[in-house]
Amino acid sequence: MLHSANIQKLSRNFLPNDFVVTDWNSLEPFFKELLSRELVSTEDLEKWLSDQSELEAAVSEDACWRQIKMTCDTQNKSLEESYNFFCMEIQPHIQPYADALNKKFIQSDLLKELDAEKYFTYVRNIKKSIELFREENIPLQAELAVLQQQYGQITGAMTVEVNGEQFTLQQAGKFLESNDRSLREEVYFKIQKRRGEDKEKLNELFNKLLNLRNTEAKNAGFESYRDYRFKELGRFDYDKEACFQFHEAVKLHVLPLVNEIYKKKKAQLGVEVLRPWDLEAQPLGTKPLHPFKTGEELLHKTIDCFKNLNPFFADCLIKMNELKHLDLESRKGKAPGGYNCPLAESGAPFIFMNAAGQMHDVTTMVHEGGHAVHSFLAHHLTLSGFKEYPMEIAEVASMSMELFSMDSWDSFFDNKEDLQRAKEHQLERVITIFPWIAIIDKFQHWVYENPTHTNEERSTMWLSILNEFKDDTIDYSGLEMFRGNTWQRQLHLFEVPFYYIEYGIAQLGAIGMWMQFKKDKNLAIENYCNALSLGGTKTLPALYEEAGLSFDFSPSKIKELMEFVKFEMDQIH
Repeated sequence: MLHSANIQKLSRNFLPNDFVVTDWNSLEPFFKELLSRELVSTEDLEKWLSDQSELEAAVSEDACWRQIKMTCDTQNKSLEESYNFFCMEIQPHIQPYADALNKKFIQSDLLKELDAEKYFTYVRNIKKSIELFREENIPLQAELAVLQQQYGQITGAMTVEVNGEQFTLQQAGKFLESNDRSLREEVYFKIQKRRGEDKEKLNELFNKLLNLRNTEAKNAGFESYRDYRFKELGRFDYDKEACFQFHEAVKLHVLPLVNEIYKKKKAQLGVEVLRPWDLEAQPLGTKPLHPFKTGEELLHKTIDCFKNLNPFFADCLIKMNELKHLDLESRKGKAPGGYNCPLAESGAPFIFMNAAGQMHDVTTMVHEGGHAVHSFLAHHLTLSGFKEYPMEIAEVASMSMELFSMDSWDSFFDNKEDLQRAKEHQLERVITIFPWIAIIDKFQHWVYENPTHTNEERSTMWLSILNEFKDDTIDYSGLEMFRGNTWQRQLHLFEVPFYYIEYGIAQLGAIGMWMQFKKDKNLAIENYCNALSLGGTKTLPALYEEAGLSFDFSPSKIKELMEFVKFEMDQIH
């Protein structure tokens, strides 16, 4: 199947072409019309769904642009106010209409005349939304949306001084790759102390979020926010027990490999004790990997890398660049992290990240590039609701791209030795990320099962879970005062609760895709594109099947995939 990145903005048939979302008064007539429209035939119903989808796309894209602009410049108060206005003055008015429209659809006699297979996941999601909707949760959700963004504002303002210069924490991370161990230690402590300065502020923010989320779940009739959130995230295909099984499998089958990696690192560095500030360092005489200098160079090298993999992948980035849908470099006042934001009407998404010239920036870029390709592939689907794919398959899209692209990383590295080091770094990261995923996920389960805990109890439990998944090699002695609040560096806990186990499930899927790729590159890419182009029109197991994978994160499957990664790591040298 040939895919094209020549993406077109959706044409409007319901909204005027020049309509821009400004306030609720100008939006409401469109919702009223949909609610009062008479539906007498299947054609009427499908036209009604199409018009509703068009309205959803326009509103969604407007909200996305407000958020993108705010994260690109957290110090601009007008951008923050624009986003907050949407959350407080527009979104709360939409929700009762959305619920009424959902009920109109589900209660329609015409529903049984629609293609049951085509609309299965769509109808399932609508029913889920109806089940979760509560009028009294609307103001809570508006408040949550605003509060969650405060995390980016607090952390985006964090800087440290190194050698007389100010750096964001992302930029300062490059000093942890230095050959100078005393400099690494100095910068490590500066970063931890800077985080510590806002520890109470972040605790206070998290407590507010926790209370609101707990109330939201209780209002909807759920015992815990965890159970409510699983439903909201559309986790139809696995439950909390499967998550607990995943945690145990990581201890059993991944931690031994993590230990091997760190023991090797310790030997390479020739240190008696491996400390946290040593993990990104290179042996004396070996320079840190510097795959690019500027955001522009990162983009052009990634385009070159993608072109070698599949020209369509490169075309997606070229199109985004033409549209100025990229903000790649780290700077003061920019929110931390990285994301790919789908734009429902335009089609071409937006990539945001904080590049500082390091190897992990390359990984982030190809990761977000994988998400972008997914957005392009699903854009042809006729309804916005069809494009709402499960997060687990979304992360397979991004993490598979990390592994697929490794064979084309000579775009970033001139010599073979650096290329080998980069691949080794990537595969080490594939393994060492699993314990962190299990830690964050297990912590979230405890937090929401025990919503009345104190800050001290939370810190104690965090340390306890950290120690459960601790390797035998890194020495953390004397760092307890920093370790108790390291959960605060994970933005998902603040902004997208319970969204983290997906990375573990998807990493397993991505390794499975890479196994296919090693056997037959073209078939693997074809399976990948076919699965992603289905958006959310199939169940999660069916999407995995389309990609040539089985939806399985049992201990035996984890063991098999870890053995494959270990084998591939051993082949690098």
